Amino acid sequence: MKTPFDFSQKTVLVTGASMGIGEVFARELARRGAKVVLIARSRDRLEKLARELPGAEFLVEDLAAPGAARRVFEAVSARGLLPDLLVNNAGFGTHGRFDELALDIQREAIDLNVGALVELTHLCLPALEQRQGGVINIASTAAFQPVPYMAVYAATKAFVLSFSEALWAEYRPRGVRVLALCPGATDTAFFARAGEAASFGKKASSEDVVRLGLKAFDDNRASVVHGCANYLTALGGRIVKREFMARFTARVMRPAAQPA
Repeated sequence: MKTPFDFSQKTVLVTGASMGIGEVFARELARRGAKVVLIARSRDRLEKLARELPGAEFLVEDLAAPGAARRVFEAVSARGLLPDLLVNNAGFGTHGRFDELALDIQREAIDLNVGALVELTHLCLPALEQRQGGVINIASTAAFQPVPYMAVYAATKAFVLSFSEALWAEYRPRGVRVLALCPGATDTAFFARAGEAASFGKKASSEDVVRLGLKAFDDNRASVVHGCANYLTALGGRIVKREFMARFTARVMRPAAQPA
């Protein structure tokens, strides 16, 4: 099933659609003729974006909240907007020593990055199979190795990568595409919350990340890493001892105030 996906007249749900990679996905898919349903917490941003995209609709929801994924699914079902494509982009990370980061914030990251993603995917899959559509899950290059000082974030993205690749193999014979898109540091608002210390190297543009993701989706890839340097890093995480990668990453990611 290595054929381009025709987005014309298709319905696409995009979570975390108010900015960054999610916003760029929404704009690009609308440009390709899709009807986009924007999902995020910021009503003002969603209203503004929806006015700019032909036929776009939006739902204001904090997907980290209990029951949020089901509320979203029930709302789009009531509007007759069952999806042909689900883009699970909503997520965040924190940077710092595990015991110094607030537990409730780390638990919120797990609920959003993993819990909401799994629940919304599960709820949408019957419609996606019926419509021969698919899912794009935003993972990260952090998925390929342990990342000290971002331990929870990296672990959630490792889950997203494994989950997506498993569903790709499970649902491919049933006509459903599933892709884990793994960007490295990207020029988004992610670092406004995680902090600039969580980034190293040149940041990619969201436009380049989305372009690669849609090409990989057309090619029915299970996963794709954005950028040559990121690809080599991800490859290293699979062939080098994980203890070495953890120690190396600890040196790179250690907050300035932490002793070596």
